[in-house]
Amino acid sequence: MAGSSELGEFLRACRADVTPESVGLDGGQARRVRGLRREEVALLAGVSVDYYTRLEQGRHASPSESVVEAIARALGLDDAARAHLANLASRVRRPAERPSAQRVRPAVAQLLRSFVDHPAFVVGRRTDILASNALARALLTDWDRKPARERNYTRWMVLDPEARARYADWEAVTAEVVGTLRLDAGRHPDDPLLNELVGELTIKSPEFRRWWGDNRVHQRTHGTKRMRHPEIGDITIIYEALALPGDADQTLFVYTAAPGSRSADNLRLLASWAAQRRAGASPERSDSSDVPHRA
Repeated sequence: MAGSSELGEFLRACRADVTPESVGLDGGQARRVRGLRREEVALLAGVSVDYYTRLEQGRHASPSESVVEAIARALGLDDAARAHLANLASRVRRPAERPSAQRVRPAVAQLLRSFVDHPAFVVGRRTDILASNALARALLTDWDRKPARERNYTRWMVLDPEARARYADWEAVTAEVVGTLRLDAGRHPDDPLLNELVGELTIKSPEFRRWWGDNRVHQRTHGTKRMRHPEIGDITIIYEALALPGDADQTLFVYTAAPGSRSADNLRLLASWAAQRRAGASPERSDSSDVPHRA
């Protein structure tokens, strides 16, 4: 999936986002294109114009690490974009393989269940939801009741009207989620299920087509989100994304709220509401973290 054409597309998108003034160049003269010219990127990176042009045109797909770093500095890329550029530039690819099923370790599943006051869930490759606790399912959606192929965070955010209702800033949040998916695509260019997901979302969502075409990448680490729960009301959550040791493709997300805030009160109210719902459920459902997920 990540070949010379994607490398060129990504470089062009990044170049368009850089103003000449921001890198110390004269931007006063009339310009036919937005952002930097190829000649200017080549000058800033210390490479020939012909060499950089061939990179953008897909005629040279194996730049050295030092050249990649120089171009990243010239374009002012952040850590996530630098990593994505390095992935696209690398031509050392493993043969296509059928990935094994993603599993959450039993200890991690137990950790999720112990978070009775905080929504928590584990995201795997291509933003698949691998496990979630009861409070996360109450705040977001009941992943356990969805077919396996629909337990995907990006798919839910883009296609499900429930997601639009849950997020006060749905468009901005979903654009970042798409950027996270693109980062994963750079790491796993031969993943057939990821290609299938991108194809489906491209066909079904004009917003996804626009965001995917922007070539932006995003790495979620921490931040805040404004949520709207239909039964409880508004909750501003604070999230932390924690990389799980032993599996670079799994990330644990934990949601909290500011102590003493209305959001903290509403989060406790949500926990009580969710517990009452579970008490009335029959029979008790098994936790999704106890079963294997698709590859």
